[in-house]
Amino acid sequence: MSESAEQQALFTWAGLASAAVPELRLLHAIPNGGLRTKATAARLKKEGLKPGVPDLMLPVARHGWHGLYIELKYGKGRVSESQRWWHDELTNQRYAVFVCWGWEAAKKTILAYLSDGIIYEQNRAATH
Repeated sequence: MSESAEQQALFTWAGLASAAVPELRLLHAIPNGGLRTKATAARLKKEGLKPGVPDLMLPVARHGWHGLYIELKYGKGRVSESQRWWHDELTNQRYAVFVCWGWEAAKKTILAYLSDGIIYEQNRAATH
């Protein structure tokens, strides 16, 4: 699989599960990555595209957080410096931020966030 395939699998699951968990309808992708022409990249930058912004956002407040951001990784994917910066800044603004390797880890993170919560500091320490 690829990171794209993992993300597609997550959204397939979210679409199926949204009948039981309606908040999943708010889950959306932030398409900051991917190969583009130079012209498209320049246009997107002018439109506000910023490197390092997490891949996914769930704008649902829980457990003192304003919402959930997920950086989805696959295989040996690594967190870049710009991603770390965004994770720290978003955390400072009271958003939960997690790095998940694969769609199933993202699914578990989302379900835990929506239900009983997550021991945030433990997960955060594992990603830095």
